[in-house]
Amino acid sequence: MRIISWNVNGFRAILRKGFHEWLEQASPDVLCLQETKVCREQLDEIHADPDGYAAVWNSAEKKGYSGVTTWSRKKPKAVHLGLGIDRFDREGRVIRHEYPQFDLLNVYFPSGTSGPERVRFKLEFYDAFLEHCENLRERGKKLVVCGDVNTAHKTIDLKNPKANEKNSGFLPIERAWIDKFIAQGYVDIFRKFHPEPGQYTWWTYRSNAREKNIGWRIDYFFVTEDLAGKVKDAFIQSEIAGSDHCPIGLDIG
Repeated sequence: MRIISWNVNGFRAILRKGFHEWLEQASPDVLCLQETKVCREQLDEIHADPDGYAAVWNSAEKKGYSGVTTWSRKKPKAVHLGLGIDRFDREGRVIRHEYPQFDLLNVYFPSGTSGPERVRFKLEFYDAFLEHCENLRERGKKLVVCGDVNTAHKTIDLKNPKANEKNSGFLPIERAWIDKFIAQGYVDIFRKFHPEPGQYTWWTYRSNAREKNIGWRIDYFFVTEDLAGKVKDAFIQSEIAGSDHCPIGLDIG
C-alpha cells in the first residue's frame, strides 16, 4: 500500500496547478490532504467524489480555513472524524480510517505562528492527540499517523535552526513534544530510511527559498513500533510544486 500525504494550501487552488496530472502519475492507494480550505458542498461531484477513490472530507466551521480529506481506493472498515473535543474538532483537523492492518490518521496540526495564544492551542492539541492515540493503542490498534505537524523536530530538519530558535515551529517546547511522542513508541519513519540533511517539505514563498532549498521538514509519517518493520520505503517528493509544501509518502506491506 502506498500512502501519500500533502498539505495543498487550498484544494481548489491546487486543481489549477497540475493536481490531476500528478495524481494520475503518483497513483497512491491512499491520499491524505491537509489545509484543504473547502467544504465538500463547495465542490462539484468529480472532486467531492473522485473517480476510483472513496473520499472523506472534514472541514472547519470557519470558511476557507484548515480542513483535511482522505481518499482511499479500498473502502475502510470505518471512518471517524476529529478527536471528540469540540474546540479542536470545529477546525476540521483529523480523519481516522480503519483498515484491517492498521488505523490511519490524517492530521493537520495547528500552527502557532500567529502568537502565544495559538502556541498554547497547538500544544494542547498535541497533548490531546497523543492521548487519543494512546487510547487507540490500548484497544489493540496499530497506527500510521501522517500530516503537517507544523514543527521541525531537530536541527537537521530546517536550513537555519539558530535563526529560528524563538519562532513557533522550532520552539524547544514544540520540539520536546515530538521527543515525547517518539518516546511513547512512534517512529519518524522517514528518518529511518533517510538520515541525510537537506530533506525538507515546506519552503516560504519569499526570497526564492524553494529554489535555494531553504526549507523545513514539518510534514511527517509516524508509525507505531509494531508497524515499522512493514514499511518498505518512505520518501519526500520535493520536486512536486503547486503548494508551499510538497507531498510525502510511504510504502507499507
